[in-house]
Amino acid sequence: MKFKGRPRKYRVITGGPRISQFSPRGKPGRPDEAALAADEFETIRLIDFRGLRQIEAAKSMGISQQTLSRILRKARKAIADAIVNGKIIRIGGAESNI
Repeated sequence: MKFKGRPRKYRVITGGPRISQFSPRGKPGRPDEAALAADEFETIRLIDFRGLRQIEAAKSMGISQQTLSRILRKARKAIADAIVNGKIIRIGGAESNI
């Protein structure tokens, strides 16, 4: 019997992004993509755009601060990968509820 872990907790996302993709200019051909899930987008919006503290953002999303911190790390890594490597950022990608 394989243990699947705890079920994924519902995450409150107050609104979707205005756009679903952010593309670099000046890169010839079709650049690779980096996916930013809905919860990752919401975490970036709350922490980096609105300036909330992690504990406040976690309460807003209905998750623990530790879970929020893990989501934030993953989101920032995806964004950094896209910027450094000239990738398209697709919002609402993997594991998205949008």
